[in-house]
Amino acid sequence: MKYIFIVQGEGRGHLTQAIAMRNLLESRGDEVVETLVGKNRRAELPAFFAEKMRPCPIATFESPHFLFSARSKKSLFWGSIAHSLLRLPAYLKSMAFISRRIAAADAETVVNFYEILTGLTYAFCRPGKPCVCVAHQYLFLHAGFAFPPKSRLKLAALLLFTRLTAVNARALLALSFGEMPRQGRIHVIPPLLRSEALQKTPQSEGYILGYLLNADLAEEVAAWHRRYPEIPLHFFRSKKGAPSELKVDENLVFHQLNDASFLDHMARCSAYAATAGFESICEAMYLQKPVLMVPMHVEQECNAFDAMRAGAGVTSHTFDLTALVAYLPTYRANADFPAWVGRASRMVAEALDSEG
Repeated sequence: MKYIFIVQGEGRGHLTQAIAMRNLLESRGDEVVETLVGKNRRAELPAFFAEKMRPCPIATFESPHFLFSARSKKSLFWGSIAHSLLRLPAYLKSMAFISRRIAAADAETVVNFYEILTGLTYAFCRPGKPCVCVAHQYLFLHAGFAFPPKSRLKLAALLLFTRLTAVNARALLALSFGEMPRQGRIHVIPPLLRSEALQKTPQSEGYILGYLLNADLAEEVAAWHRRYPEIPLHFFRSKKGAPSELKVDENLVFHQLNDASFLDHMARCSAYAATAGFESICEAMYLQKPVLMVPMHVEQECNAFDAMRAGAGVTSHTFDLTALVAYLPTYRANADFPAWVGRASRMVAEALDSEG
């Protein structure tokens, strides 16, 4: 079977899931013939993705993304919607591009990693090839998912967005922290962690690792460090023009995002802090690292709420790491999680081979 991938490129989660899925498909003799990545027109595609997907050709297109407040660093809900409406002509061009690439690709099936323009393309352009969708967010559509007590309007918007990414999809592969029954076309499957993460041996070298989706959050980390300079911190971010390593002092280092280095630091850290992206929380849980989750928008608030129920760690409104340090003595790793992750290959194969 031949596949074409379409990936939402914001952050690193969907990109690393696409890498893991590609490896899984190739292990059973399938092929990914092309990958399309939706991204902010000003953003750069992380180098690790192109390297890991090689020799599969990659093309990019402009796609909706979150806007963040310069003051609070949180996402701007209405601002993001308004910006997307203003960029509508560009997104229509992207949809036409997606439709052309699907038609031209020597592939039988499209795999969509939560890219909304894929769903809209299937709504309005009706490509003739079946589509399978993969993301943690499809768990939000499952009747058994528990939501945090948040704004009904924002939750409704999140559910609408999620449904729009999957218009006319044959199956939804909902990545989950734990097992849940199948519901219609929703197949609940384990996280898709890459072999590099699965092969790491957990250690503890006394430092806190972090990942900043929004590079402007570095000031929050630096402010906490000034209060507790004795605690070593290593934080990864994707900041255009930044050096590969910025050493503020002996105990605070900012790294430009490099996936191999990030996973190496993850295996050796004592705790992890990030903006509640599903993928890196799963990597931390697999490597038995307690997590501080700092949600930036409603989707991440749902991720954090679900992760807390799975025993991943604690949450905060800012990168004040005090709560994480206080949590360390009480942390107990989820003993069932590694075995659940180990079932991913078989369960993905069953979902792909089912009739929807």
